[in-house]
Amino acid sequence: MSPATLKVALAGALLLLLATASGVWKVQDWRYGKQLAEQSEAHQADLTAITNAAAAQVRADQEKRQALEQRLAASDKTHHEALTNAQKDQARLRDRLATSDLRLSVLLAEDSTGGCSVPAGTGAGGVVHGGTRARLAPAHAQRIISITGDGDQGLIALAACQAYVREVSR
Repeated sequence: MSPATLKVALAGALLLLLATASGVWKVQDWRYGKQLAEQSEAHQADLTAITNAAAAQVRADQEKRQALEQRLAASDKTHHEALTNAQKDQARLRDRLATSDLRLSVLLAEDSTGGCSVPAGTGAGGVVHGGTRARLAPAHAQRIISITGDGDQGLIALAACQAYVREVSR
């Protein structure tokens, strides 16, 4: 074999080796490209599923919050109506006391010594049977009604707070 033939054979072998390497490189590129595309699609599907689940959770939380707000609004309306009714009743009672349409009286304890310092009301027109009663002055009756009104408002406010806590802690 002559040196020129050997050089041509060697160049041909090298060219064949380069062509094979290039072909293998191209095939691997296609194969890995396909795997990366599949992996990217799977990743995108996972992200879509996570996004959908998060959106569903947000919708469920919003629905719960709206339901709670509606229950609290209904409870607030109920307690506001109770408070308004109690205030109207108290104002009516105060007006009746002011016009002497109504008089408050207290039941006196029986005193064996007879040393009662409060004048007793007349028993002839009374509807209440039993012990001796004393009528309260209108100013004292007004103060008593004011105190009981404040107590009623406090009890209504307490009931509203308890209802709020029950609804929120559900």
